[in-house]
Amino acid sequence: MKTDIQIAQENEMEPITKVAAQLGIREDDIELYGRYKAKLSDELIERVRENPDGKLVLVTAINPTPAGEGKTTTSIGLAQAMAKRNKKAILALREPSLGPCFGIKGGAAGGGFAQVVPMEDLNLHFTGDFHAITSANNLLAAMLDNHIQQGNALGIDPRQVVWKRCLDMNDRALRNVVVGLGSKADGMVREDHFVITVASEIMAVLCLADDMEDLKRRLGRMIVAYSFSGKPVTAADLQAVGAMAALLKDALKPNLIQTLEHTPAIVHGGPFANIAHGCNSVRATKTALKLADITITEAGFGADLGAEKFFDIKCRMSGLKPDAVVLVATVRALKYNGGVPKTELSDENLSALQKGIVNLEKHIENLQKYGVPIIVTLNSFVTDTEAEVSYIESFCRERGCDFALSEVWAKGGEGGLALADRVIDALENKESHFQTLYDDALPLKEKIETIAREIYGADGVTYSAAAAKELKRIGELGMGDFPVCMAKTQYSLSDDQKKLGRPEHFTVNVREVYASAGAGFVVAILGAIMTMPGLPKEPAANRIDVDAEGRITGLF
Repeated sequence: MKTDIQIAQENEMEPITKVAAQLGIREDDIELYGRYKAKLSDELIERVRENPDGKLVLVTAINPTPAGEGKTTTSIGLAQAMAKRNKKAILALREPSLGPCFGIKGGAAGGGFAQVVPMEDLNLHFTGDFHAITSANNLLAAMLDNHIQQGNALGIDPRQVVWKRCLDMNDRALRNVVVGLGSKADGMVREDHFVITVASEIMAVLCLADDMEDLKRRLGRMIVAYSFSGKPVTAADLQAVGAMAALLKDALKPNLIQTLEHTPAIVHGGPFANIAHGCNSVRATKTALKLADITITEAGFGADLGAEKFFDIKCRMSGLKPDAVVLVATVRALKYNGGVPKTELSDENLSALQKGIVNLEKHIENLQKYGVPIIVTLNSFVTDTEAEVSYIESFCRERGCDFALSEVWAKGGEGGLALADRVIDALENKESHFQTLYDDALPLKEKIETIAREIYGADGVTYSAAAAKELKRIGELGMGDFPVCMAKTQYSLSDDQKKLGRPEHFTVNVREVYASAGAGFVVAILGAIMTMPGLPKEPAANRIDVDAEGRITGLF
């Protein structure tokens, strides 16, 4: 059986100019990065702004398991299937982070015969967007420490510096560091921290900004520290906005690539959903809606994280309104939630399936709260049995959801036709009554508790003393009407990754809270989640290599 990277490398890509032409995009509307990648120009985005919007389809999933769910694969296969049904479709996806590529997860370009290409470029340096974000983040950190060193005119309290440096790599040793060691000329000694680039506020800001002016306004509002008098100090106070914007000028432009079947794909931005807001850029999604009749996008990890943030943060801020939601599950993952070890997931086990399907049930209930038509799709594996598939289909239909089997990994677009037909039916014959989960005016604590109770199924929320104190300060600073971005484990509906299925009788603990004033949301960190991940005992990097001809192997 061929690996994903072998399939991708054997694929004959179309020149990106030809892919762009499918959308009515001229060659002078794009900025080429070689033959197969391009950025969409600001002029194009402005020109299509008055075009009518197409339909918006969100693809989400149950909680991820070691068995794999295939959310991105399903998104890509669905877009390919739409093209086979003669629909003008486009993908709007996130860019992968280097952290998972070299860590435990591997690449993030889909799988099998449902991939976006060039796969290696996308998973590695791509068009340099993440490098630009990393550079802008660390420029601000350098200017902050330099300001303190050069007299500290703003009266910054070194004990209340909240801006962190970043790196797009899993490196646990950088979570907590000390900077300024050495002589007096080397800066003030203080504790500092690193986050992974996809958790940087600049990533969130770039993904929520409408244009350069909006980007600069958001960059300027970012809080970097507090003064000795307790006043917030911003990037604008440090006069860092212009230089950061210069670094981000090209990164703000969405990227265009293609699927294995040459369906257009806009891939832009990449905040993690477990520690950030988990959606591709607003600019990419809005542009996609203007260029095609159907836009298929995704949100990271399970629906308790990615979909909730897509609805309650991205849609709230941008005015986007989804027309349908595809919820991805697998027989294997549901049996894993039912207590079956990973080594035995290929065996038929209806008893375990009945125990584990409660995870799917909770996600269905959650999505129904947003008023959008739901199609559950089962990402097919050869070990699935007819009895298992039939049981899941009946379960979904009893709960008012449409259902389709997806075989896109093995068959590409052809394997997604049944799913495409169900989605098309929903778009043409069902109304979306989209609504967010909570009102802007709700106090921050009540927003956190609404998400915990309604989405996670928690009995309540506890707060560390530091988190409670910071929530009070954020409210007093006038940010109480912000939405909340919950940072928690992706593996469970709770904040404990070991609680599988549909946990009951639990509370979640808010360990830390901080305001992302530029992004426009408040982050609540739950349980043991880390904003700088670490590498596993055997990282994926151990298996990656380049041969004498320059061909990369082992990336996925």
